[in-house]
Order: sequence, then C-alpha cells, then structure tokens
Amino acid sequence: MYDKAIVYGKVFIDNQFKQTNIYIEKERIAKISDDFYPAAETIDAKGMEILPGLIDPHVHFELDLGFIKSVDDFYTGSLCAAYGGVTTIVDFLAPVDNEIDLERAFYERMDLAKKSIVDYQMHATIKNPKGNLESFVVRMKALGMNTLKLFTTYSDSNRRTYDDAIIELLKLSKKYDFIIMAHIENDDLIDLNPKFTYKDLPVSRPTISETSEALKIAQYTRETGGNMYMVHLSSGETLRKLTEEYSDIINKNFFIESCPQYFTFTNEALKREHGYLYTFAPPLRSKPEMKLMHELSQHVYTIGTDHCAFRMVDKKKKTLKETPLGIGGIEHSLDIMRYHLHDQAIIKMTKHV
Repeated sequence: MYDKAIVYGKVFIDNQFKQTNIYIEKERIAKISDDFYPAAETIDAKGMEILPGLIDPHVHFELDLGFIKSVDDFYTGSLCAAYGGVTTIVDFLAPVDNEIDLERAFYERMDLAKKSIVDYQMHATIKNPKGNLESFVVRMKALGMNTLKLFTTYSDSNRRTYDDAIIELLKLSKKYDFIIMAHIENDDLIDLNPKFTYKDLPVSRPTISETSEALKIAQYTRETGGNMYMVHLSSGETLRKLTEEYSDIINKNFFIESCPQYFTFTNEALKREHGYLYTFAPPLRSKPEMKLMHELSQHVYTIGTDHCAFRMVDKKKKTLKETPLGIGGIEHSLDIMRYHLHDQAIIKMTKHV
C-alpha cells in the first residue's frame, strides 16, 4: 500500500498534460500509472493540473549590497517561492577573488539558507580574480558547486572579471565540466553619470552594451569549447543576433536565461508614477525589442526570476546611483510566463543546466 495517491489529475509529463495517477511513498513519487492501487490517503484531483516542482536558477535572498539588504531572507523568500510552485531555488555566494574566501563565503551562505522551506543550491561567484584559477575551480567543485557566476561589468565595485580570465575559465569549464554563468554587459558602454535618475536607466545601460558583449562572450565560448550560461538576457535584439550568428552553440554549450519582467514590461514603465519600482539591471527595453523576445522565445532555454526585492521606500531615491537595482516576483513567475508562453513556460521553468 502506498502512503498517498493523487488520482484523476492532469499530470504534466513528457512535456504535455496527461490524465493519470501519482503514487507517493515516504514523501517521494514511487509510481505514475493509469492503474489504481491502494493507498492510505487518496486525493481526487479531477479537473486539476499537477505540475513538477519548478526550479528558479536565479534568486538573491538576503543580498547585502553594503548600503542596503534585499528585503527577503531565505525564509520569506522561499515562502514566496513555494506559493508560486517553485520547489528549488539557486542563490549565489558573495563574490570573492580567491579560493580561501570562497570556502568562507560558502559556509556563511549555507548557514543563512538553513531557513529555507524549499530545496536550495548555490552558485559560486567570482570577482576580478587573483591567484590560480584552476585551484579556485577545484575548490569550488570540492564544495559541491558546479556553476560559477562572473560579471563582465561593475568595475566600479571591483566585481568585473576581465577577458583573459574569462577565456581561461571557459577552458577550465570544459576540462572540469562545470558551467560559467555570466552577467553580460559591456562595461565601457555603461554610463554611470551621477546625475542620472531612475528614468535614465535605459540610457545608462543601453541595449548595445548587452548585445556587443554577448556576441563577444559567445565567440569566446565557441573558440574554447567551454560552457557558458548567460543570465537575464533582456533584449530581443540580443537574442536575434545570438541566434543568427551562433546557432551552432546556442543552448548546447551557450545557454540563455531570461526573466518574466523582460516578457512583460517595456521601458515605458519607468515613466509611470512609481517608475522607480521598475529598476534593475539590465533594464527594461523598447516595445519592438520585447516583441522580438516573444517571437524568438523558443531560443530561451530557461527562466529565472532574478528575484531581489527591496522596500518601496528604499527604491525611491533622487539619483540612479543611490537606487538599489532589483525586483521581486518569484511567487508570480509561473502565472506570468504561462500567460506569455503557455505550456512552454512549464518546460523552461523545470530545466536546470
């Protein structure tokens, strides 16, 4: 006898809905079958959809920016995740430049994550690295992490990883079979004018800063045979260029992640009364660029929310420099993406490279 049976439900399996029954033993799925078996508890799910637990590969809970922290800790953030059907989240270690600090960052972050009510995992994060990169990778793998986040921008806060190190890391990703995650923007094309307000965010971080850098990193990936995962692609123009010029590696060893906000809002949202709430990096793009995102959505491998929520009062600042960049939304991500992409959203939100 099974512990629990969920019968007559429409189960999403093999990328489609099928009416069948699920049998659970010791809190794990033991059998999926059209047949009926005895169980201690039976739930009639007729007329209901049963989905796999979603994976959000990109969240920032308890993120400390130095001058402010994101509002969700691992308990409240994971509670939001559970409400949205997300049963696994992947957060990030604090950026470090050497392997000794990597281990410290790992245990500090894992201690914070104990409050989570859903499953969790961590990405390592590197910044302007010092020392031997191979030793860093070996230590990362020994700690049980298989993804390494880097930034091609944020030189102003010493988080940028430069091209020579990126190429070396790509070679190491092939040798040690891990994934490099990259926040991809051209640092030299970003304008950090201290007088800018939140309305200037699209000017500060223009589309060309993303597109040009993405094409360069794709070229490095092709030439090294390394493994790259581009986080939060924001522009349909970037997606178009990548798919036209690098179709041989797209979602084979150059994976593309995007976020619900880039399918939902345009940069016109920044002109609203509370436009400061729509501030994150990369920023929202034009309506034609968003339209392209929808048209080319089959090339987006996975959806991450980049959930990084701040209080309204903390977002409402006089200058862009003072404004913490990030929004929440993990609890709404499935509903939003099913509205845009229908059942393809489920497929994209249950993948993890």
